[in-house]
Amino acid sequence: MADRRVIIVTGGAKGIGYACADRFLEDGDNVVIADIDKQAGKAAIEKLAVDEDRVLYVATDVSDKLSVHNLIAETLGKFGRIDVLVNNAGIIIKGGALDLDVDDFDKVLAVNLRGAFMVAQAVARHMVEEIDNSDDRSGRTRRPFCIVNMSSVNAVVAIADILAYEVSKGGINQLTKGMALELAPYGIRVNGVGPGSIKTDMLAGVAENPAALDMIHSRTPLGRIAHPDEVASVVAFLASADASYITGECIYVDGGRLALNYVMANRD
Repeated sequence: MADRRVIIVTGGAKGIGYACADRFLEDGDNVVIADIDKQAGKAAIEKLAVDEDRVLYVATDVSDKLSVHNLIAETLGKFGRIDVLVNNAGIIIKGGALDLDVDDFDKVLAVNLRGAFMVAQAVARHMVEEIDNSDDRSGRTRRPFCIVNMSSVNAVVAIADILAYEVSKGGINQLTKGMALELAPYGIRVNGVGPGSIKTDMLAGVAENPAALDMIHSRTPLGRIAHPDEVASVVAFLASADASYITGECIYVDGGRLALNYVMANRD
């Protein structure tokens, strides 16, 4: 279909990114999975099992400018347009203020913040160019361009041994607000999604660790770990016409964690 939206999902081979790609494909969109892990990227394409004219995998290192340029070029080469960016690629390296190596700090920020900025900037420039070249300047018939940045509850609250990660996510929130203000005159919306405890590789092994599981439940009023699909649903909402008057916001998918001022009693 010529009117299918084209969605780029960075870090789209696994976890929340994969769930977002799956959701958008189910909604009838075309999807570009951008991920540095080539094996996982190819496996994701096979698992999604859709026509090859609807999905594309591009090996992408979001921290590298040339790689980001290639992502945009390959997306436009195949689909000719970009309607939505889901800026999801991210890494975590443990370490606090006293023991975190500076190189590791830089690695996390290079992917999670600098990389998110470079991809968002490249996509936004393309969107603005499309709008400027459009015959209709009224905004009524413009395509609903938008960017969704993946933040975290750790942009707001802190854990001592993931300092670089939470600094990067705090930066993502400000990146979201700043870009939302700059792009609002073009009708381009920019929002964030802040997951809490989600069943991804970052929480691998928690299900087999009763103490760790109990700790997560104690800080989560809904009393469970969420599935990536639950985050993807919020991303899909923010990318839809239903969110047409929302920009510069971050929606936290955290089971009530940020509302909590104490730990919950063990329910077992």
